[in-house]
Amino acid sequence: MATSSGNRGVLGIAFIVSLGGFLFGFDASVISGVVGFIVAEFGLNDWQLGLVVGSPTLGGVFAALIMGPLSDVIGRKKTLILIASLYTISAIFSALAPNYETLVVARFIGGLAFGSLMIAPIYIAEIARMEERGRLVSINQLNIVIGFSAAYFANYAILQLSQQSSDWVAKLSIDDNAWRWMLGLEFGPALAYTLLLTIIPESPRWLTLNGRLDDATRVFKKLGGEIYAVAQIDYIQLHSKTAIHSFRNRLSAIVNPSVRFILILGFIVGIAQQITGINAVYFYAPSIFEQSGVGTDAAFAQAIWIGIINIIFTLFSMALIDKIGRKPLMVAGLAGVMVSMLLTSYGFSKATYRLETASVAAILDESSANDWRSQESTIFDSDVAFKQAIQEAFGMSKAKENEAALIKAAVEMNAVIVLIGILGFVASFAVSLGPVMWVVLSEIFPNRIRGMAMAVVGTVNSGVSFLVQLVFPWELSRIGAAGAFLVYGSLACIGLILVQKFLPETKGKSLEKLEEELSR
Repeated sequence: MATSSGNRGVLGIAFIVSLGGFLFGFDASVISGVVGFIVAEFGLNDWQLGLVVGSPTLGGVFAALIMGPLSDVIGRKKTLILIASLYTISAIFSALAPNYETLVVARFIGGLAFGSLMIAPIYIAEIARMEERGRLVSINQLNIVIGFSAAYFANYAILQLSQQSSDWVAKLSIDDNAWRWMLGLEFGPALAYTLLLTIIPESPRWLTLNGRLDDATRVFKKLGGEIYAVAQIDYIQLHSKTAIHSFRNRLSAIVNPSVRFILILGFIVGIAQQITGINAVYFYAPSIFEQSGVGTDAAFAQAIWIGIINIIFTLFSMALIDKIGRKPLMVAGLAGVMVSMLLTSYGFSKATYRLETASVAAILDESSANDWRSQESTIFDSDVAFKQAIQEAFGMSKAKENEAALIKAAVEMNAVIVLIGILGFVASFAVSLGPVMWVVLSEIFPNRIRGMAMAVVGTVNSGVSFLVQLVFPWELSRIGAAGAFLVYGSLACIGLILVQKFLPETKGKSLEKLEEELSR
């Protein structure tokens, strides 16, 4: 039995490792406040904007291929330190990027660090006792949503500072370079994470599977005492096959018929997490709220609620995951995601747009007001038609730069429905797909191929996420907000059916016992 001091030690280590989740959340969502600034500064079109937003996730695709197998070879700890260093480098170069291309590369480097999404849960699952594994692995997801929330707060604070006339604001160039400060803030926590990782031990399960029994014994003793250490090493050796070091052998192992069902489960959960649109909401939150006509400042303020709701319902999930199990949370959460996305779609579908010339003159100028005069009495029944009209009247660049203000002046809709739908979606995701997916993935794959299997599923997960982020600006321009959220709601329905049918419960079972049950 593990000692109380050992339990505290495991909790402390899990907290340090899961700080990578905070960095992921911050790095991923900080771009939501940058979007409007870089569109204006670099003159980005929909696809270029999608690439800037999605480039970290594209880097995450490569990270998923590399980091899992790398952690099998060099260990979990060294891989985590490499990941933390990449976050640090990305923050510096993103803040200093002189052009669109450099910004894409800098954020791609940060995306290579998204391997923390796989390696942190693997590491935590391998040091935790089975009755606490779900809650401890979920700490990583809690830190992700705290990172999301911190980014929304930071973006809003910097936006407000940039509008002040203080001397120190001008001296620090916050007024002219607000977006650079938003991106550069990540440097501090990234550096701190790198340093903290140097004090954690290597995963004792990885040490055992790689024949380093003395080292594994020392770590297990620190985590739970001598009796615990002996019992854990004996159990791992009894129930796990020898670690496979060859890349070819590990790749062959994950396509072996005996683990095919487990891999399919991983794909179902991994795809469902992203295809329902979570990163469209996280990374474009202010832009989405701007579509409802609340204006830029209010959109940034409403985005803060996404972070708050995320934290609250992630804590709720952590409290329940080891009590009621993984599958009930997944099913309930996916049902909530489906309903929330359909509600959001309904809210946008009821919007109409009518823009008066007086509003155009106040936002743009008298010349533009004259260009719009022939359209003043037109009522547009979709955001797509309205955006096309203002782009034809004012030109692409001017229309894009002032889109939020023009929509605010023209739209008639119930913005509260959209807010409820988005926040309901975030709550449903936070209680299910967010934390539970990584817990399930860290549990279902056999010890000997966990890194490689997580890499394969993580690659698919990141690839779907990248496509969602890349395509979302195009979706808003071509099929509109109502159409985009209708697609996400429909896909959530499919995910709900598959999870209900195929996902087994993993609560309260050792990693080795799950390997025996799921391998067919």
